[in-house]
Amino acid sequence: MPNTLHVVLVQVHVQPHLVEAFRISTLANASESVKEPGVARFDVAQDMDDPTRFVLIEFTTEPLVRPHTRTPLTIVGGAMKWAAMMAEPRTSKKYINVSEDDTW
Repeated sequence: MPNTLHVVLVQVHVQPHLVEAFRISTLANASESVKEPGVARFDVAQDMDDPTRFVLIEFTTEPLVRPHTRTPLTIVGGAMKWAAMMAEPRTSKKYINVSEDDTW
């Protein structure tokens, strides 16, 4: 499956008073992440019923072996800043896209 997309879903629960700050910084990080080689798309979704919960959805053309370390936001300590915003530890799960659609 050489053209298979790899998908990473990250579940995030943010402290209520930090939702907007998290949303802004995560959207900025997502727009930088798609500039990295192999990253096809990076979406940020916010729960409609509980705005403190987000899902980060990343599509890559190769398995992600390590988190984004080259984006400007991460270089200046973004990961530590985001961890302080969490209401609980984030969770992630990796998938392989098995859809027939190869329009990516």
